[in-house]
Amino acid sequence: METPKDRRHFLKLLATGSATALVAGCRETVEQDEVSTFYKDPAPFVQHGTSNLETKLEDMESFITPLEQFFVRNNDVSLDLNIQDYRLDVTGDGIERNLSLTYEDLKALPSRTVFSYLECGGNQRAFFGELMGQNARGTQWRRGAVGMASWTGVPLCEILQMAGIHDTAVAMQLIGLDKNAPEEGFRRPLSVAKAMDPDTLLAYRMNGAILPRDHGFPVRAIVPGWVGSSSIKWLGRIEVSTTEIWSRNNTSSYVLIGDAYPPEGQAAGKVANEQSIKSALALPWPARLRPGRQLLYGYAHSPNGPIQRVRWSIDSGATWQDATLLDPRTRYSWARFEIVWDAPAGESMIITSAIDESGVEQPETIPFNEKGYLFNMRLPHPVTVTA
Repeated sequence: METPKDRRHFLKLLATGSATALVAGCRETVEQDEVSTFYKDPAPFVQHGTSNLETKLEDMESFITPLEQFFVRNNDVSLDLNIQDYRLDVTGDGIERNLSLTYEDLKALPSRTVFSYLECGGNQRAFFGELMGQNARGTQWRRGAVGMASWTGVPLCEILQMAGIHDTAVAMQLIGLDKNAPEEGFRRPLSVAKAMDPDTLLAYRMNGAILPRDHGFPVRAIVPGWVGSSSIKWLGRIEVSTTEIWSRNNTSSYVLIGDAYPPEGQAAGKVANEQSIKSALALPWPARLRPGRQLLYGYAHSPNGPIQRVRWSIDSGATWQDATLLDPRTRYSWARFEIVWDAPAGESMIITSAIDESGVEQPETIPFNEKGYLFNMRLPHPVTVTA
């Protein structure tokens, strides 16, 4: 059985060009010259390169995404950190005192559990090209860079209050321990207002289990409703500032760049912070079904509040029917929905459209942005019905 040590040794060989003869010994689920950099089995996923795993929505059957099916978005290999050496450092001119907290220190603080979906800012990026004819740069995620989990940890506001956050603090930067990621530790600025939300967590448990290594063990941030890059994994440092913070991931990356998005601050366009409302059917793309009564289901989610309604159409939006919503629908959870369809033989397109409790609905079309963030137009899902 492959061990973390084996894998690290292989990656070192690969980096020096000495691993050609070893490629054939990689896991069977990894193609050609790619080597797995995960601790979970990548077989159930669509693998993008060596660092990203996309969930197959058609394999999902539950409200909570099982750990073994939860997507992975990395900027380096998944880390295996020594819990005894772990420290979370809190520094900056926006606090009264610096902190250096151990894992046990964090676990001793008041905890909170939040049910929240987590979604990569580039989820559904591939559809800019497939549906709009304009290819966006970046990993060509389809519908599966999203998952739903329960997260348990310390509210970030508890840590900031311990550090004596100043009234003059306006922003902070969360920095990961993945030193081979961009900027020698993946990082993302966060507003003080979002940081002080009691649902913004420093999480150490996921679905009731110890946080898996692929998902940021020992501690990661969870920033509900914001793009997944804000929820820094392997969190090692928080810098609190009395001035706005600009770094790679809010100036050039995770920025909507295009004619519809005037630059803001030091960014090349509009910073992609909050996620967008979406819905998707849990079917293969394209899907094949038999004629007759079909019970179909899917998932819808919004950063603005619980999903209140999902509509669906098979005539390009000329007429709509309501889907049945399932499960409890909390502020940051996704909602499962069901559709009963008497499927006729032939080719069809099923379009779904989610509406949240604030009245926001998925748009029919959206402007293009160069890096393909926040795609959320209504998806026309192709279905072939045949005996």
